[in-house]
Amino acid sequence: MIRKLEKTDIDRVAEIWLDTNIKAHGFIPAQYWTENFDPVKEMLSQAEVYVYEDENKNRIEGFVGLDDDYIAGIFVWHESQSRGIGQQLLNCVKTIKKKLKLSVYQNNLKAIRFYQREEFKIQKENIDEATGEKEYIMDWHPQ
Repeated sequence: MIRKLEKTDIDRVAEIWLDTNIKAHGFIPAQYWTENFDPVKEMLSQAEVYVYEDENKNRIEGFVGLDDDYIAGIFVWHESQSRGIGQQLLNCVKTIKKKLKLSVYQNNLKAIRFYQREEFKIQKENIDEATGEKEYIMDWHPQ
């Protein structure tokens, strides 16, 4: 089930954010993510966030964060990845927004393939100022 974030979800969502970033971005020191944990946790409580809750486990397994039409990230708990949760979250926001854009690290090939499969197109290359890593700016418009 996908629903809007509730205040009681913040700890679990922040845990997923940290775990997923450390595991997916081995090319960035884990310290970067841990140092940003508290500010991100605060931002999550103020952002437009949709969570995927596994009703059988009664536990949040993933979420998507938005800033207007910008996808700040799709995060799925490592044990629940490759089960279609990210796609369900993305499909949910595609029904809400007329267009979407995002940034993805060029070294995160799994994420790039996912977004391309979901009809996102690379628009340009950029450097993430916070990490110094190369990234792609991608967007999606309905056909």
